[in-house]
Amino acid sequence: MGSPKQGPGRPGSGTIQLIQGHTDWVLHTLLQARHQSFMGSGHVPSANNAGSRGSPLLLHSRHGGSSEHTSRVMIATPPSWVGGRPAPDQQAGVRGWGGGGGGRAATEPPRRREPEELGASQVLLEPGRLELGDVEEDQVVAVFVVTFDPRSGNMVEWCLPQDIDLEGVEFKSMASGSHKIQSDFIYFRKGPFFGLACFANMPVESELERGARMKSVGILSPSYTLLYRYMHFLENQVRHQLETPGHYSRLAAFYEDKKGVLRASPGRGGSLPPVYWLPSIHRYMYPEMKITHPAGCMSQFIKFFGEQILILWKFALLRKRILIFSPPPVGVVCYRVYCCCRLANVSLPGIGGAVPESKPFFYVNVADIESLEVEVSYVACTTEKIFEEKRELYDVYVDNQNVKTHHEHLQPLLKVNSADREKYRRLSEQRQMLLYSQEVEGDYNPCEEDLFVLFFLEQNNRIFQTLLEVSASQDKTLTAEHARGMGLDPQGDRSFLMDLLEAYGIDVMLVIDNPCCP
Repeated sequence: MGSPKQGPGRPGSGTIQLIQGHTDWVLHTLLQARHQSFMGSGHVPSANNAGSRGSPLLLHSRHGGSSEHTSRVMIATPPSWVGGRPAPDQQAGVRGWGGGGGGRAATEPPRRREPEELGASQVLLEPGRLELGDVEEDQVVAVFVVTFDPRSGNMVEWCLPQDIDLEGVEFKSMASGSHKIQSDFIYFRKGPFFGLACFANMPVESELERGARMKSVGILSPSYTLLYRYMHFLENQVRHQLETPGHYSRLAAFYEDKKGVLRASPGRGGSLPPVYWLPSIHRYMYPEMKITHPAGCMSQFIKFFGEQILILWKFALLRKRILIFSPPPVGVVCYRVYCCCRLANVSLPGIGGAVPESKPFFYVNVADIESLEVEVSYVACTTEKIFEEKRELYDVYVDNQNVKTHHEHLQPLLKVNSADREKYRRLSEQRQMLLYSQEVEGDYNPCEEDLFVLFFLEQNNRIFQTLLEVSASQDKTLTAEHARGMGLDPQGDRSFLMDLLEAYGIDVMLVIDNPCCP
C-alpha cells in the first residue's frame, strides 16, 4: 500500500516521531516528579511538549520521619494529532470513563486546586477524573472466622455484625485444596464488597479434627485497595484462633474500632456503593509493605509472563472474561488478577461508556458459577480445574504461563507480533534506566510499579485518542500508518483493532489489507 496522503485524522511523520518518544516521556515524567512537591511548589512537571494536555495525579510518599507529603505527577495525554486541536469529545466536555468530572474546552485553562482542597485519599485524574473518595475510606463492614469442620465442611464460625449476609464466604476465604498448604491469603468479592482472608493450617493431636485444624480470619470492605493494611493483623488472628479457639475479643474490638457506615454518594441515592476496579497509581509503599499490597506485584507479574503480558493487555482492553487457574497458594494469583485489570487503564474522556466494566472477582470457586454466568466482563482466579471444562464461563483461560482461548476469532490475538516485542523491549529498557537512576541517586521514589502503570496508561490513551480523531475526520479512514503511530502492528494487530472498534463502538473504516486474502 502506498503512503497515504496527509489530511484530517492522519498523523504526519512529525507526529509519529513524537509518538515514538512518548514512552521515553513516561520515564522522564517519573524522574522529574521526584524533584517536585505540590505542597511546597506551584510548578507541576509536564510532558516536554508544549501542546501536551496534563492530568495531575497525587502520589503519596514518605520522606523520613512521620510526616507524610504529597507529590504531584502529571499524566499528560498525547497532544491532538489534528492541527493541535482537542478531540471532539474533549471539546464537548464529555464525562470520563471513571465517572469523574468532564473534560475542559481547549480555551479554558485547568484550574489548579489549592493544597487544602485535596483530601488524603483523593485522586485527581483530569480529564476523566476518577473520584475514589467514597470507596477509598478506611472502613470495615464485617469481620469473620471460618473453620473447616471434618463432618460439616467449611462453615462460618463467628462474625460481626451478626446479621450480615456471608453466604458463600466460607468457601471464598478457604480455597479448594488449601489442606495441602500451611498458610495463604485470599482476596475475593462478595456482592458489592471485597474481602481479604488469611488462612492457616496447624497440625493437632486430635482424632476428632483428623490431625489438622484449619481456619481463616477475614474482613469485608468497599475497597480492596486498603485491605492490605490488615494483612498482618489477620495473620496474627488466624494463628490466635488456631491456638486458642473460641476467643473473639480482639476481633470484636477491631471491628468496633474500624467499622464503617456506608453512606449514599451524592447523586446516587441510596444505591449500593459502586465497585471501582480501576485504582489510582498506587501510593508509594514502604518496601516491607510491597509483599502484602497488590500494587507491589506488578514487576513480578510482568517478569512471570514476559512478552505474553502484551497478549493479556489486549484481552483486558477488550473487556474479555479472563480466568486464571493455579493450584494453592492462591494469594499471588489474586495479585495477577489485580495486575491484569491495571493493564487497561484509560484516562481519556468519552472512552468506555459503551463497554462493560471490567471487574476483579479475585478468587472464585464452583459456588460462583451462577454469578459468573451473567457477567460479560471480569478477571478472576481459581484453584478448581473443573472450570477449564466450563467454556461458557470465560473467554480467556490462563494456566500457569499458558494463555489460551476457545474462541476462533480471538486466536490471532494469542500471537506475539513485532510491535508487541518492541513495546516489551522499551518497557524493559525503561525499567533498567529507572533502576539505574535509583541506584545512583539512592532514591526509590518513584518506583518501577509507577513506571509500568504509566507505560500502559500512555499506550492506551494514545490508541484511543488516535481512534477518536480518525472517527471525527471526514473520511473516517484508519490506515496502516495510523496503526504504526499507535504502536501497533498493521498486520499482526488487524484483528485486535477490529475487535477494539466493535467493542467500543468507534466509527472508523479499517483499510489495512489482510495478507491472507487476495
